[in-house]
Amino acid sequence: MLLFGRHYRSIWVDEQALETVCVIDQRHLPYRLVIETLRTEEDTAAAIRDMHVRGAGLIGAAAAYGVWLAVCRAGSDPGQAAQAAGRMLAATRPTAVNLTWAADRVCAAVRAAGDPPSARQAAYLEAGRIADEDAASCRAIGRFGADILAGISRRAGRPINILTHCNAGSLAFVDYGTATAPIYEAHRRGIRLHIYVDETRPLNQGSKLTAFELGQNGIPHTIITDNAGGHLMQHGLVDAVLVGSDRTTRTGDVANKIGTYLKALAAHAHHVPFYVALPISSIDWQLTDGVREIPIETRSEDEVLSITGQTSDGRLETVRLAPQGSRAANYGFDVTPARYVTALITEKGVCEASETGLKPFRPD
Repeated sequence: MLLFGRHYRSIWVDEQALETVCVIDQRHLPYRLVIETLRTEEDTAAAIRDMHVRGAGLIGAAAAYGVWLAVCRAGSDPGQAAQAAGRMLAATRPTAVNLTWAADRVCAAVRAAGDPPSARQAAYLEAGRIADEDAASCRAIGRFGADILAGISRRAGRPINILTHCNAGSLAFVDYGTATAPIYEAHRRGIRLHIYVDETRPLNQGSKLTAFELGQNGIPHTIITDNAGGHLMQHGLVDAVLVGSDRTTRTGDVANKIGTYLKALAAHAHHVPFYVALPISSIDWQLTDGVREIPIETRSEDEVLSITGQTSDGRLETVRLAPQGSRAANYGFDVTPARYVTALITEKGVCEASETGLKPFRPD
């Protein structure tokens, strides 16, 4: 990702410090760039739980490195340390499947390694592979998705308008992102486009993070309130909706940031194509009914009752929005049934959102 004129990944190993992982603390964006160091699995769990890092691919990579950090401090039983760290990390964010998937991969590498020095090396290499694979998958998603946007552009004969929700960008993955990857690639190819960015309450990851990313990369965009998307579609101002996914069932149901389902319904009503960009690692092959089977994270009501922003003198300040004594429900995700999804864009190609469409990508 390009931030302040320099290329970053969202997570990396600090080669100058022993057994230390660096992440961009997203709570401070877009106002300032803060690099946080993680030295233990507890540090990593707190960063994931409190959303210093967020997004399916990134929390998967963070969990992988968190298991590695646990193994580095383990004594004679690195396998037990890895398993304990994996369980703790998996409990931090229950909806995104990448977290458990990545932790399990590193745990398996540790079990296969044997002695503690070999286990530490195996965990380090496996976590690195997971991070590299995530970036490569997102780049491939960008190529497939840009082909779709190119077709829409040719038919429109004008700059096309894409609506996105939440942040499924470089900050949510190791690099490139999922929903943003086709946008970056289309922009690179010279396809004229403009992005409508949902603000995405309660944490405003659209207006804070997606808008920040797009601006850093010179892509025209406009922030809209979460409730404006249907109005824009009703008036023919959206050519396609492009979102990410934290967990997708093998039948094509998609869990994504709360509010995605309403965008899918509006798109369906107005014949606007609704695309979901995701890596294969975000597919839960065990689930068939997303509405009933995907666990939906419930977060602190404070995220709804208050809001954080930058004051005129540069300070970050949190203020209360709601009356004292009012309560709030804060569901982190909702599920869009497969019938409302035009297609899934994966690193392996574009497919129908259905068990038949996904079958070629199944690992078994």
